[in-house]
Amino acid sequence: MNNSEDQAKKKKRQKKYWWIVAVVVIIIGLLGGAKYYFDSAMQPVNPDSSKTVQVKIPLGATNKKISQILEDKHLVKSAFVFNYYTQTQKNTEFKAGYYSLRSSMNVKTIIKILKQGGSTTSVSGLKGKVLIQEGQTIDQIATTVQKQTKYSSKEFLKLMQNDSYLDSLAKKYPKLLTSAMSAQDVRYRLEGYLFPATYDVSNLKSLKSLVNEMVAAENEQMKPYYQKITAKHLSVQEVLTLASLVEREGVSNSDRKKIAGVFFNRITAKMPLQSDISVMYALNTHKKSLTYKDLKVDSPYNLYTNQGYGPGPFNSPGIQSIKAVLNPSSQSKDYLYFVANMKTGKVYYSKTYAQHQKVTAKLSKDNK
Repeated sequence: MNNSEDQAKKKKRQKKYWWIVAVVVIIIGLLGGAKYYFDSAMQPVNPDSSKTVQVKIPLGATNKKISQILEDKHLVKSAFVFNYYTQTQKNTEFKAGYYSLRSSMNVKTIIKILKQGGSTTSVSGLKGKVLIQEGQTIDQIATTVQKQTKYSSKEFLKLMQNDSYLDSLAKKYPKLLTSAMSAQDVRYRLEGYLFPATYDVSNLKSLKSLVNEMVAAENEQMKPYYQKITAKHLSVQEVLTLASLVEREGVSNSDRKKIAGVFFNRITAKMPLQSDISVMYALNTHKKSLTYKDLKVDSPYNLYTNQGYGPGPFNSPGIQSIKAVLNPSSQSKDYLYFVANMKTGKVYYSKTYAQHQKVTAKLSKDNK
């Protein structure tokens, strides 16, 4: 073989090598792009939204059909990714019904809700029904009431400040409302005491009668726990305050109990609870992230600058959050900090601030 032929074959091999390298680079680039697209599609469409969207999942609907419904309602970014993820994770046991979802929910949260089952009747589409959701504040409830009844949000909020009406409720439900009535610096004395549920208002005689039902429902739910609350040397106001934080901080019942344990550990250690939920309530707004200036807001509701429970609840907690506060877990592990991975929903717990900082740094990319 002469030298020219050898060089020609060598060039051919080099050319082939570079083609292989180019193909590998392209494949890696495509896989990286696909992973970024997939991870992004798993996140909320609008993390800052508090608007509720009602969705109907038909009986017998396939995963593909459900995925498209959610995308059409702007609740997930990609029907393809939602369908692919549910199939690979074998999350196919979704139940038919009406669901109240938000675009601030990630895919895993939506999946969990769809597996729990929805309502058999439409709330927004059926006259005479009012749905109060877990975690709603009185201001948000006022907006819901205005949408679903003939009463305005202004009328509802005025009733929330009616001292004579509040006194009459306190006399009727002393075990429920005594600690709320004696609390200082509260924005609304009934914050946290309007039980989240669906209420029939088709024969509503007055706005007071609707609020009466909400408070009566709260009292009914709390009845089995009054004795336990007293035994734990807590007030109903304190229980509902922590439950309202747990409601917004935790998704699973397991994490709710652990987070409740962290809060109790902080109270025992005389540390501020340092919940962002408290600051957002103090600011009367909802934000994805808070600034250093936000954390310094001058308000009794700011649990970064004030120790203890604060004036009172920050929203209407559901019964699972209330149970979590009354049955906290992992307290003996001395956890004082927690942070959630906003991408996966997993919550990490730490005993020291140094450990907490390390975990937070590791999650910084996912929590941008």
